Amino acid sequence: MTAAAESSPPARPRWTFWVFVVGMLALVVLFLGLGKWQLDRLAWKEGLIAQVAAHMHLPPTPLPGPAEWPHLDVEAWQYRPVSVTGHFLNDQAVRVFIGLSDAKGRYSGPGYWIMTPFALAGGGTVWVDRGFVPQAAGPTYADDKTAPTGEISLTGVAVASEAADLFTPAPDAAQRIDWVRNIDRLSKTLDPALQPIAPVYLDLPAGPPGSLPQGGETSIDFPNSHLGYAMTWFGFALTTIIMLGEWVRRQQLRAKDKPAPDDPAPAA
Repeated sequence: MTAAAESSPPARPRWTFWVFVVGMLALVVLFLGLGKWQLDRLAWKEGLIAQVAAHMHLPPTPLPGPAEWPHLDVEAWQYRPVSVTGHFLNDQAVRVFIGLSDAKGRYSGPGYWIMTPFALAGGGTVWVDRGFVPQAAGPTYADDKTAPTGEISLTGVAVASEAADLFTPAPDAAQRIDWVRNIDRLSKTLDPALQPIAPVYLDLPAGPPGSLPQGGETSIDFPNSHLGYAMTWFGFALTTIIMLGEWVRRQQLRAKDKPAPDDPAPAA
């Protein structure tokens, strides 16, 4: 036996070839299934966005009363025009910092949402987003003395509470400044006698052009990256097929170059 024959690795069992092929094909099927699932999610998300957008064009309906708030289906009321009657609590307004981009009105950039609690005539309180003001104008709205006084009726769009995460700064209680329109956080600044608090806040419509606060900035904000995710999974499937094909090709070339067991060994 020659030195070359002694150093050559032993042949792998044939079944290992098929185990690898089947495993790679299973990955392809998995990636294709995940891509299809993301396309299904895309269709669902686009339908949800269309449904929510349609909500905004419904005629206003009275906001359900405090007795219904503990069991209110917030998602069903999201972005629906609602009407309320009561009065603003100007001295308990909170400014929520925002960098407004793609504004529908004249003003954008750093500034504040002016969140003013509204005591309802039938009891309970709902937060009202009166609109955006530029940062330079923020001090004018510290107590929101520009809000109407006395009992009035309002029509706005119901919006679900925004979520705060671990990276959201704590509110500045002394200056009554917060960083997110989170109903629970905002409500900690209120007189406990104003409970209960509605599980949605009202986004007011736009006023005259150039007026402040700048209403009408309601944005239908649903993350919708499903198409990108689907393309990623389909890309993984295609890459896996290409890699498997290249591996099979090399295995076949290696098998052709390998001498048969009965071939005479080359002369030393």
